[in-house]
Amino acid sequence: MSATDPSCDVAHGAVQPDHSDRALVAVFASPVAAFLLRYGADLGFRGVLLEPDKERADGPDAPAGPAIDVVAEPPAWLDGTADVVVTDHHRPELGPVLRDVLARRVRWVGVMGNPRHPAPHVPALEELGVPAGDIARVHRPIGLNIGSRTPAEIALATLAGLLADRNGRPGGFAF
Repeated sequence: MSATDPSCDVAHGAVQPDHSDRALVAVFASPVAAFLLRYGADLGFRGVLLEPDKERADGPDAPAGPAIDVVAEPPAWLDGTADVVVTDHHRPELGPVLRDVLARRVRWVGVMGNPRHPAPHVPALEELGVPAGDIARVHRPIGLNIGSRTPAEIALATLAGLLADRNGRPGGFAF
């Protein structure tokens, strides 16, 4: 362990990193949300599933675990440390849920989706009267471009992108 490089001490387990400033909110129960919150817990994120549909919150795609809170609306405690990832852009509740998230102070918010297709959150938010500046805060596409196909790969790419952004890094292999 080196007194000059604290990252080595963390990597070797000699020092525990302080992740008290990390919260990950996965919006809508989905296979990707389950992996996001599971992997996110290993990375030190406080996990929250935001699912307004009670049946889906208790359904087979809902992530399980003692470290995951399930809520029906954005928590009041959301502040500038929370990262929010919308995992299903086809849900009819997309606009209202995203509007409510944007009304809170969140560090980062993104919507999953193929960048070759129109972003459904934009017209949904415009219809609700959300200001253009708030709509522009929503990232899409999200995650690192690693050719993700499966829910686990999408979650991994998303979390890698969040960590890169959080750490002021470009992601990928540029050092």
